[in-house]
Amino acid sequence: GLTQQRLEQEISEREQVEQELLVARRIQQASLPKEIPALEGWEIAPHYQPAREVGGDFYDFFELENGHFGLVVGDATGKGMPAALVMSTTCGMLRAVAQSSNSPGEVLGRVNEALSARIPPNMFVTCFYALLDPETGRLSYANAGHDLPYLRRGDDAEQLAARGMPLGLMSGVEYEEGHAFLR
Repeated sequence: GLTQQRLEQEISEREQVEQELLVARRIQQASLPKEIPALEGWEIAPHYQPAREVGGDFYDFFELENGHFGLVVGDATGKGMPAALVMSTTCGMLRAVAQSSNSPGEVLGRVNEALSARIPPNMFVTCFYALLDPETGRLSYANAGHDLPYLRRGDDAEQLAARGMPLGLMSGVEYEEGHAFLR
C-alpha cells in the first residue's frame, strides 16, 4: 500500500544521493594533485583528511616557468556536486592564471573576477595562495578569506595574515599580499 510506495521512494532518493556523492568524490579526487612535485632542497608533505561528506576542499601545486613554486589551499562552500564543480573550476582557473603572474594578490584578484561572473549566487570559495622562490626561501602570499595558515619555526609559530574577501562573492576586490622567509 502507501507505506510500501513511500519506502521505495525513500530508497530511490537515498540511492540518488549516494550516486551524486560518488560523482562528487570522483570530481574532487580528480582535482587533487596525483603526485607531489620534487623541489630540490625542499620537502613537501601534504596531508589531507576528508570528512565523510564530500565538500569542496582542495589543494594544488604549480611549478612556474621562472622556477618559482606555487601552492594553494582552498574550500568551496557547500557539499556534494555543486561544491565539487565549483572547486574543480576554481582549480582550473588558478592553474591558468598562476602561470602569468608573479603576484599572489593579482592571481586571486583575477580568479575572483572570472569566478564572480560564473558562480551560483549563494556560493563562494576561500583560498590561500602562496609563491615560493626556492633559491631564497622567500614566500609571498595572499588570502581570500581562508583560515590563516601558520608558519612554524622550532617552538615558534606565526600567522601568515593577509586580508581579502572570499572568491566569487563580488567583483573588484583587492587582495593584500604578505611576505615571509622559509628556512
